[in-house]
Amino acid sequence: MKSFSSFIEKLSKNIRGPLPDEETHLPLEAFSAKYLDLKPNKQTRKSAVLILLYPSANEIYFPLIVRSLYDGFHSGEIGFPGGRYKLTDEDLIQTALREANEEIGLKTGDVKILGTLTEIFIGPSNFFVLPVVGYLPYRPEFLPDDREVEDVLEVRLDYFLQPNSISSSVINIPGDIVRTPHYTLQDHKIWGATAKMINELLAVLSRDSNVSKI
Repeated sequence: MKSFSSFIEKLSKNIRGPLPDEETHLPLEAFSAKYLDLKPNKQTRKSAVLILLYPSANEIYFPLIVRSLYDGFHSGEIGFPGGRYKLTDEDLIQTALREANEEIGLKTGDVKILGTLTEIFIGPSNFFVLPVVGYLPYRPEFLPDDREVEDVLEVRLDYFLQPNSISSSVINIPGDIVRTPHYTLQDHKIWGATAKMINELLAVLSRDSNVSKI
């Protein structure tokens, strides 16, 4: 698909340039939360997520997952497939691919990696998370792991370019009440690190016009 190839070519060029960095995270930072005072320490671990772009019905899409309910800070949250680095992983790119395979059944052999966005510290779970950006030239089949993933949401990239796409509200997490900006998707709130990653990706894409369409 020539138009998708052109989109990928532009994104590949843009992501190799200087990243917009934390300045694109600030609009999605919580107004108030206990975790805002948390800092990385010797116990902070590494992790990675995969932002997978692909064409479908003449639009650019990526998958988000609804995490299963469990006793932890990220229970039921919306995020990119991903997880913690393991010593058997060659690097954090392999971490992102391995986790995407485990969580949504992605056949990672066809995934082409374009680059990475800015690493983000997640205080409540004490992780640094690296967003890895890749693509497939076709719409993949998703096979979610029912232990970790409640649902897979296929989201149009340009959905987040709509006016007034960011709102704010109060979100309850274990031990805290967070007042935060967020994206709203159906009945879900996309906030925290995931929202910051999306906003940084949009900033990278905005260096060219009309890149969300094919």
